[in-house]
Amino acid sequence: MPHEIKQTRILVVEDDPMVLELITTRLSLAGFHTFNARDGYEGLARLKEVSPAAMVLDINMPRLDGFGVLKGMKALGIAVPTLVLTARNQRSDVQEALKLGASDFLAKPFQDQQLLARVGRLIRKPVPRPPPGDAAPAVII
Repeated sequence: MPHEIKQTRILVVEDDPMVLELITTRLSLAGFHTFNARDGYEGLARLKEVSPAAMVLDINMPRLDGFGVLKGMKALGIAVPTLVLTARNQRSDVQEALKLGASDFLAKPFQDQQLLARVGRLIRKPVPRPPPGDAAPAVII
C-alpha cells in the first residue's frame, strides 16, 4: 500500500448506517484513513476537526442535507475536494452540487471500483507543469 494513501484522511458523511459502513469499509480496505459523520451538521464539525484530504457526501440527510453542507463549506471558507454520492441523480441535482463546489458526482448504487477511482481522483495531486518557455528535457530511449 502506498505510503501517501495510508496517511490520506477521507471523511464520509452519510446517514444510512449500512451505506456508511459499506463506504468506510471499502475505503479502509483500500488503505485510506476514514472518518464519518451521520448528518450535515456533524459533517461540518468533522471537517474542521479532521482536515480530510477529501470527502464523500450524501445529499439526502436529516437536519442538514448535502447541499447545505456544501453551502456551509463555502461560507466557512473550507475547500475540500468532495464526491457527492447519492440516489438523487437528476440533472438538476448534479448541476446544483457542482455549482455549490462539489468536485464529482456518483449515483447510488455504485461499484466498489467506481468509488475507489473517484476518490483517488479527488486526492491525486496535479502534476507540476514547467513554466512557459522552459523546454522539457529530451528523453532518449
